[in-house]
Amino acid sequence: MDYENVEILFAEDSMDDATLTIRALKKSGLKNKLYHVKDGAEALDFLYGRGAFEGRDTNQCPNLILLDLKMPKVTGMEVLEQVKKDAKFNSIPVVILTSSKEDPDIKRCYELKANSYIVKPVDSDNFFQTIKDLSFYWMISNQPPSH
Repeated sequence: MDYENVEILFAEDSMDDATLTIRALKKSGLKNKLYHVKDGAEALDFLYGRGAFEGRDTNQCPNLILLDLKMPKVTGMEVLEQVKKDAKFNSIPVVILTSSKEDPDIKRCYELKANSYIVKPVDSDNFFQTIKDLSFYWMISNQPPSH
């Protein structure tokens, strides 16, 4: 896959959730280039051009990062913290897309400057509508600063 011009970086370790989310994004009419990574370590490698992504033009930043929280190796919260600490990436909107409704998680993500915290709906109709709304807002309505 061409790693350049990725507009959405999507970090999700559950293949079922990833497939469902990607399908919902496509069904909502999203034409943006999306790249899926399976854990937080891969997300950071992607951003910093390390490991499997060595040689990737790191000046090509995604326009949006979708993060699950509970991932192996490096958690979504750790990715969020790293992204928001780095001046190169801190203006990229980060949306937490997780099954965790735990108040400490929600509070901590907002303290770390998450742009949005969305709990994945359990039933598929609500899930698809949530993803459609998310993609419409972040990729069409929202006006981010240039990188």
